[in-house]
Amino acid sequence: MKVVIMAGGKGTRITSVTKKFAVQYPELYNEAPDIPKPLLPIDGIPVLEREICSLREQGFDKIIITVGYLSSIIMDYFGDGTCVSRATGKPFGVSISYFNEAIPLGNAGALYKIYDDLKDGADEDFLLLTADSVFDVNIRRFVEYHKKKGGWATLFTHPNSHPFDSSVVVADMDCRVIEWLAKEDKRPVYFKNRINAGLHILNRKVLDIAVKNGTIVPELIGTSNSQGSVVKVDLDRQLLKPLCGDKNSGAIFCYDSPEYVKDMGTPERFEQVLCDFKVGMIKRKNLQYKQRAFFLDRDGTINKYKGLIRSVDQIELIDGVAEAVKRINASGSLCIIITNQPVVARGEVSDKLLGEIHDKLETELGRAGAYIDALYYCPHHPDRGFTGEISSLKINCNCRKPKIGLVVKAAKDYNIDLTSSWFIGDSRNDVLCGKNAGTKTVLLIGSDTDSNQHDGNKENGQFGQDLTCNSLIEAVEQIL
Repeated sequence: MKVVIMAGGKGTRITSVTKKFAVQYPELYNEAPDIPKPLLPIDGIPVLEREICSLREQGFDKIIITVGYLSSIIMDYFGDGTCVSRATGKPFGVSISYFNEAIPLGNAGALYKIYDDLKDGADEDFLLLTADSVFDVNIRRFVEYHKKKGGWATLFTHPNSHPFDSSVVVADMDCRVIEWLAKEDKRPVYFKNRINAGLHILNRKVLDIAVKNGTIVPELIGTSNSQGSVVKVDLDRQLLKPLCGDKNSGAIFCYDSPEYVKDMGTPERFEQVLCDFKVGMIKRKNLQYKQRAFFLDRDGTINKYKGLIRSVDQIELIDGVAEAVKRINASGSLCIIITNQPVVARGEVSDKLLGEIHDKLETELGRAGAYIDALYYCPHHPDRGFTGEISSLKINCNCRKPKIGLVVKAAKDYNIDLTSSWFIGDSRNDVLCGKNAGTKTVLLIGSDTDSNQHDGNKENGQFGQDLTCNSLIEAVEQIL
């Protein structure tokens, strides 16, 4: 599979930083007074070089770079990919070609200009990356997922700390994208924190369909229209967004991953990237490495205990929970909710309504700059006799806590080291689930938990847990 890296942006918001590093590392850039954003160094090695090395190490060595602003500096630095890095003294070990946008064509216009070069043998899929972000991801895993789904496009999606100024992706339970909400689009009051990270796998058919529909005329790209503006192509709004939910064309899927992807477009964000690199977070979050997770119960741990939750209005975050989740996020650990939801089997809450309840939970966390990486729920309930119950869900399953099916699934999905992870909850079942799975455990006994109403005080609240705390924030502070 060929790789296209978009590196033509001007980066006006970060000019003060690019000029500073051009002066600091004159030997890297042949004493150029300014450098393009993709050549900003992290520990002396340019961001784009780190990206290329990661691709090479994972077997992706055929690269096309689209360049524009200060293009000669990028082309001089990397050459055709066979030369030696000025930063490391090692060969790049890849094959690089370039498309130079003399006139900016938008973030997808160049794809039509290099259309014939995107195919690699019989493979019409290609990897489309941006040089505006710093990332370290298991690309092979991403590609395997794309091939398994068999769609025309797969978007790398993740939760982030600022979902209200990001493009939100709405998908069904099979991760098929049904709606794309850009920043300017009206969005629902509550939504899942699922953000397009700017890494894509596309099939050339995505380019073809826009031409077939008449929305893109390749010959006109780069020319002036009747208003005197240059005809450009926007990847999100003109190519991908129109395909969302379209049953007549190839599907777009999202690939949810907690791996490190961060926009470095402002001095503040680049400074955060440098800090994350220093503590090893960028590399550590790559899913080829074992992850540490905080498994959290839902009711009485994150939201106030109100018995069985049957409506969106009943969700109310416990004070301090958002701060606790933010600290988990900042530590580089995964934050995963594991919850029993027998209301589904009892026919009292549909999967759709449960999704809306969880959307509110994610939205309220997002308002505070916090996010969860994943949520798993058990819809089963072994007891029968409820009006409207769903008989197929009235079973003794392996996923209802204290059984460990959901924890095992999460561990497989995200390569989690259970022995270094924690399970935090407010009931006996939470503690036993964690112990059965091999994690360390915390029992919460505060006023907002269900401990007093449920079984927290039985056996004097001693179920073999490693810690007993009053709240999630107290537990996270002690652990971290």
